[in-house]
Amino acid sequence: MLSTYAHAQTLPAPSDANPITPTSLGTTQQVATLEPVDIELPDAPGPQSSSFMPPDQQITGTISGTVLDPSGAQVEGALVSIQFLDSRPQRTIATDSAGTFNFTAVNAGTFKLEVISPGFASWVSSALVLLKGQHYELPTVTLQVSSATTNVDVNFTRHDIAEEQVSLQEKQRVLGVFPNFYVSYTWNAVPLSSGQKFRLALRDAYDPVSFAIPAIIAGIEQSQNSFSGYGQGASGYFKRYAASYGDGFIGSMIGNAILPSILHQDPRYFYKGTGTIRSRALYAMSTAFICKGDNGHWQPNYSFILGNFASAGISNLYYPSSDRNGAGLTISNALIDTASGAASSLLQEFLIKKISRGIPHDPHP
Repeated sequence: MLSTYAHAQTLPAPSDANPITPTSLGTTQQVATLEPVDIELPDAPGPQSSSFMPPDQQITGTISGTVLDPSGAQVEGALVSIQFLDSRPQRTIATDSAGTFNFTAVNAGTFKLEVISPGFASWVSSALVLLKGQHYELPTVTLQVSSATTNVDVNFTRHDIAEEQVSLQEKQRVLGVFPNFYVSYTWNAVPLSSGQKFRLALRDAYDPVSFAIPAIIAGIEQSQNSFSGYGQGASGYFKRYAASYGDGFIGSMIGNAILPSILHQDPRYFYKGTGTIRSRALYAMSTAFICKGDNGHWQPNYSFILGNFASAGISNLYYPSSDRNGAGLTISNALIDTASGAASSLLQEFLIKKISRGIPHDPHP
């Protein structure tokens, strides 16, 4: 507290030119000494309150924009998120019926915007900067229709794999002409189903070459008058043709489809291709008597042996009576077919592959 004092002032002495008289003063002038006056001064400024911020730091801005679809229509309900690059939490709002959004009270800083809406691809902006107090209006956001994505899990069954392997076998031909469908160059090929065994047998029986070979055999037999009971002329030729084709068809169906399905055996020859010549030769000839079962184990080749006897017995029914020899003919024909099977396997192991077409380069599809 400070005290201020007013002191009496001494008037100048009167002079002749300006005499002081009671008339001129009117009243006697008195000058009193003033009492001290207390003046209240404000306190000196202390530390600034923590709730006080400079006005320029309290200014916030806004971020607004419009979301449209590819046709230009407003997208209502799209979720718009503002992601700050500092530690501030993300803010999310939805567009209104006009497709617009507006973030208010946004502090200055660097941010990104992301727009998500069902049926559309997500949209993300590049890094943007909002200044203090700025009203940032984003250019129109046009969402693109999301492409439909379907995840398909493809599981190949054993049947599918076998189907692929059979399809490859049906392309194999000796010299590019003669069918070579019953050889598998895949050692661990998947066993065939009954349907696939019948399909392969019919595919072989109905191949054009399977019709052409009996025609040649019938012509040779007629020229030599074999099975004379059939006679000559066109009638004799067609009887010989039917008998020859019937032998092949019946043998293929019984030995390659019916019995293998019943006995669960694989009618194919599995090419070895490795080892010594002796081991390969013994293996090839043994396949007339042993075969792979559908369980992958080697077992007696009942299908091939019984199939030869069955087809020989049936053929004995439609050959001329003069050429039938009862059981003797059936047995001899069956043995001949079995021996020819062993010889055919030898050719498969050492020769046929070299002169065949359509053999896959990769035998493991």
